[in-house]
Amino acid sequence: MPGVRLPTIPTHDVASHNSEESCYVTVGANVYNVTSFLPDHPGGGDLIMEYGGKDVSEIMGDESSHTHSEAAYEILNENLIGFVANEATIEAAVEHDRPEDIVPMLPNKAGLAAMKANGAIGEVDQRKPIFAATGLSGVEDLTKETDLNADFEKHKFLDLNRPLLMQVWNGGFSKDFYLQQVHRPRYYSKGDSAPLFGNFLEPLSKTAWYVIPIVWLPPVAYGSFLAYQGLPSFFQTAAYWLIGLALWTLVEYGLHRGLFHVDKYLPDNRVGITAHFLLHGIHHYLPMDKYRLVMPPTLFIALATPFYKLAHTVFFYDWYAAVAVFCGGIFGYICYDLTHYFLHHKTLPSYYKQLKRYHLQHHYADYENGFGVTSRFWDKVFNTELPPPKAAKAA
Repeated sequence: MPGVRLPTIPTHDVASHNSEESCYVTVGANVYNVTSFLPDHPGGGDLIMEYGGKDVSEIMGDESSHTHSEAAYEILNENLIGFVANEATIEAAVEHDRPEDIVPMLPNKAGLAAMKANGAIGEVDQRKPIFAATGLSGVEDLTKETDLNADFEKHKFLDLNRPLLMQVWNGGFSKDFYLQQVHRPRYYSKGDSAPLFGNFLEPLSKTAWYVIPIVWLPPVAYGSFLAYQGLPSFFQTAAYWLIGLALWTLVEYGLHRGLFHVDKYLPDNRVGITAHFLLHGIHHYLPMDKYRLVMPPTLFIALATPFYKLAHTVFFYDWYAAVAVFCGGIFGYICYDLTHYFLHHKTLPSYYKQLKRYHLQHHYADYENGFGVTSRFWDKVFNTELPPPKAAKAA
């Protein structure tokens, strides 16, 4: 996926970022801003501060000192901010007849050859292996700008300069080709969202995260109050409400795995492919689109109505109990949609950082597993839990 270059940062600038207010470290040519991670480092921020503005390759690879997990490298990848051109790299650029092949970093193919000839190739190697399922090498690739024209020319899938819906409908794509492409994430940077309809319907396809609590919290509060009025006690109301909340976690997993990722059973025709794209495919195609991440209220009403009927069927003996269960479930949905948005777009506390790494791994590495968003519980139960991220294998 073509991406814009991160900046090349002077060595003296990197070295100056060695305080709690701003702390950089390097691994080879990569520069990472680890300031936000200082309070969360298991060994304390002071250990990182010892290496502020310096290279940490040796200490991170020293198993006798401390074994760093794959998660540690994932945290670094999340905080990659640029590259540093050290003395060996600069010398290679000066001696090369086209210095622009090497700096700004990263070097192109000719630049890599020149660095190798100059003995500086160990400083950087941009030939990163990728995950075959997604075409990405790590979480940082989710926010690398896609060259829209080059991407369309190469893959012959969707032109992000034009409305997407009718391209999917009229594309004549086979199911296999569609699934291969829609799970290779792109990053659109020409505006808030890539065009879907391209007409007056466009605003209806976008939902800001704050719409979810504004629309759904009042009905949940009112329904919970009604249930409390009709049930014998607050504790009984709370018990039914919590049952609904617990059941939502299973519904969340079931919807994500059994409906949103019904890939294997997707009809091989334009109707099935277009429905898949509108329901969830567009999110995997453009995972960082912040206005097509939470569920539009109209779609949620369509999905929630059968569960309202189901609640009243299962708890037929007491209308108020069914309402309490349903309200607990809807509150679970609100938490899910907000969590999903924040995992993609916000800096989070330690526990949620683990969830963030887990969920983004579902996007960049393995979309066929890791269906839990608010927790991994049902992934563990149904044996779809993602393992700790490992090095990608070449496609």
